[in-house]
Amino acid sequence: MELLNHYAQQLDSLKQQGNLRQFTASQQTGKFIQIQNHHMLNLASNDYLGLASDLQLREQFFDEIPNDQRWMSSSSSRLLTGNFPEFEQLESSLSQAFYGRAALLFNSGYHMNIGILPALCDSKTLILADKLVHASMIDGIRLSAAKYVRYRHNDLNHLTQLLQKYHADAEIERIIVVTESIFSMDGDETDLAALAQIKKQFSKVMLYVDEAHAIGVRGMQGLGCAEEYGVIDDIDLLAGTFGKAMASVGGYLICHPVIREYLINSMRPLIFSTAQPPICMAWTNFIFQKVLDLNPQRQHLQQLSQSLQQAVTAKGYDCPSSSHIVPVIIGESQKTVEKAQMLQAAGFYIMPVRPPTVPQHSSRLRISLTAQITQSDLHQLMQLL
Repeated sequence: MELLNHYAQQLDSLKQQGNLRQFTASQQTGKFIQIQNHHMLNLASNDYLGLASDLQLREQFFDEIPNDQRWMSSSSSRLLTGNFPEFEQLESSLSQAFYGRAALLFNSGYHMNIGILPALCDSKTLILADKLVHASMIDGIRLSAAKYVRYRHNDLNHLTQLLQKYHADAEIERIIVVTESIFSMDGDETDLAALAQIKKQFSKVMLYVDEAHAIGVRGMQGLGCAEEYGVIDDIDLLAGTFGKAMASVGGYLICHPVIREYLINSMRPLIFSTAQPPICMAWTNFIFQKVLDLNPQRQHLQQLSQSLQQAVTAKGYDCPSSSHIVPVIIGESQKTVEKAQMLQAAGFYIMPVRPPTVPQHSSRLRISLTAQITQSDLHQLMQLL
């Protein structure tokens, strides 16, 4: 028990600060969620297009796929016996959509981000990372042999200054700039068009952009902010996940064929992990074909997002968002928890986000919009705020 006292004290400290996390069992139907018999509008989901909760889509998928193709496990890594046709088909679909560039699949976005940088970087690599990149990217940076510097969040002038400082260093052979297109806690965006222009000024620079919260949601075909701003070909490592708007599981990378082949031969989480169940890859490919044609849903989500951003600002809250992720920044953790509990009691499932997920004194309610939400839903919510 003495060995456990340290951890018990840490848990008690988190509880006192209002930062203790716990699992919550739930049932979900459409845009609603039920927790302990309490029925609420789900404003905490990453099911941005409402596809994961679409029962008709699931029925259609299982009607179309024969029983003998419903492999529930690959039972191996792709380099052994796990490279089923479903993997090849999904990568082909991605490659075709992304202008013929190579595609590579991963078990999750986290696997992807902790594996790519350690595989590509050595002691002659410098990583320049946005201050607010996701924890998985931070872990990937730490696992790599590269030197790294963090630049101020979305401050491309600061990034340019760092590039000018380090680009002439003869000991640095490559510089990888790491960022996200839409940031998960503030809902704000990187100016990808400007970032692409900066890259062209420096011959050693590669761009690594994670589109986890943009794939499916942005661009005419839902290919992300890179499509929306016409810079797909300018981003060397264009990554994303299927676990949000794409209603599935896993991650992907769009890159040059040389990078793809190199990662297959050097990326440890890819080489040493059992591959995804083939049925999951078949489902992802099925959904991906649907997503390409869902521009009306994307436009509706954009209209909802702009309406909520304006309303939150009008209420006097700081709102950095330009996307479907809209934070209401309150500051103190306990006050944020209490506000979330009040909204949940009123029928709106909104989660408090607290340190260490966000910086100290910036706890917030994270409102995550989906295409199933209506303007009427938002009107009721804003009255409560």
